[in-house]
Amino acid sequence: MKHLTSSSLSALELRRAELLRQVAQLGDLRPGSVTSFMRRCGKPACHCAQPDSAGHGPNFRLSHYVEGKQISESLSSPAVRRKAEREVAEYKKFQELSRLFVTVSEQICALRPVDEDTELGPQEKKRSKRSNKKSPTK
Repeated sequence: MKHLTSSSLSALELRRAELLRQVAQLGDLRPGSVTSFMRRCGKPACHCAQPDSAGHGPNFRLSHYVEGKQISESLSSPAVRRKAEREVAEYKKFQELSRLFVTVSEQICALRPVDEDTELGPQEKKRSKRSNKKSPTK
């Protein structure tokens, strides 16, 4: 493994700070996805009952998971749909920034030198002792 300089560490620390700044600037966010669907109302005289009809819609829903259960909410107007799409897009930015932040932090951890001068804690000072007990004879 090649030796990396402190300037590499400094550059990574600057990158981590920049990622934190970007996270702080995120707007409202929420997980999920916005989907559209067409439906049939079930009335025999309606246009949607015709074989070549696509049905009513498109209708839009926001779906996401809460404690393992899928939750789906209707998006009642174009303005509500656009708001939900912005929030989902912000969440995706957050996920990407989080992934990058962890990657940069791992690189920092790998480059940061070990501080040998740090005093050992009480548990670290204890050394395991060999047992004085005799092994059972067969």
